Amino acid sequence: METKSGFIAIVGRPNVGKSSLLNLLVGEKVAIVSDKPQTTRTRITGVLTKEATQLVFIDTPGLHKPKTKLSEFMVKQINESVADVDLAVLVVEAGSQLGHPERELADSFHALGLPAVAVINKVDTLEDKSALLPQMEALGQLYDFESILPVSAKTGEGTDLLLSQMMEHAQPGPHFFDEDMLTDQPERVIVAEIIREKILNHMQQEIPHGTAVGIESMKEREGQSIMDIDATIYCEKASHKGMIIGKQGAMLKTIASEARVEIESFLNIKVNLQCWVKVREDWRNRESAIKQMGFEG
Repeated sequence: METKSGFIAIVGRPNVGKSSLLNLLVGEKVAIVSDKPQTTRTRITGVLTKEATQLVFIDTPGLHKPKTKLSEFMVKQINESVADVDLAVLVVEAGSQLGHPERELADSFHALGLPAVAVINKVDTLEDKSALLPQMEALGQLYDFESILPVSAKTGEGTDLLLSQMMEHAQPGPHFFDEDMLTDQPERVIVAEIIREKILNHMQQEIPHGTAVGIESMKEREGQSIMDIDATIYCEKASHKGMIIGKQGAMLKTIASEARVEIESFLNIKVNLQCWVKVREDWRNRESAIKQMGFEG
């Protein structure tokens, strides 16, 4: 049986549902999801193997105007992701207007001669589906997309057709990942991201974007089915530290408790999670700090 592989880049502006779409296509949660923009900071690889065909999805940070060194790194990730793939999937939100981010990505597709599909996500939020028509027409004028598909990553609507089109772009060749692999992300990275997701869900305004999570240790107890995990939450200001910890430690306890439940489900083992909060001022503008937190190299 001849095997095939296809590399698919999922791109678009922040908060259009790229990570939700990735999780749906893979069938498991491999990328964190939040209603905050710029949730995804690095390229996250999801893997789907169906018989002889393997699709490797690259979920990218949302294209935005960089304001920090970390933002510059995130935008660089997008440009590198579309440079060598078999298909690009541009995701836009139903009912939104096309703007500079979409034009910039379309220019990249054109420069690379890259096949692309446009996906209008969150169609489940529209009461009147006729509102999609002018948006589909605008996308058709933006780039010569192979297709423009209304989908819902929440309900699964339209995603079967999207997946079948992706399969058509797989090229003859070996599989790059084991058949049972869903992501190339190490367990430590996913555990850290789960904790960060809970911070994003509970904290407001600028605080979530100034946080990062590092896993200091992750070790299974000898002779016991318990995993001890020590995590450090980094923030940029002492005032942010106080807000993350909360009154009498209530906020930190909520974040850690919700994260522990999901980590236990992910690792399939009982977890003892300990979280600490440390201040690292303006780390998003310090290249050494960015590298230490795993965003470069």
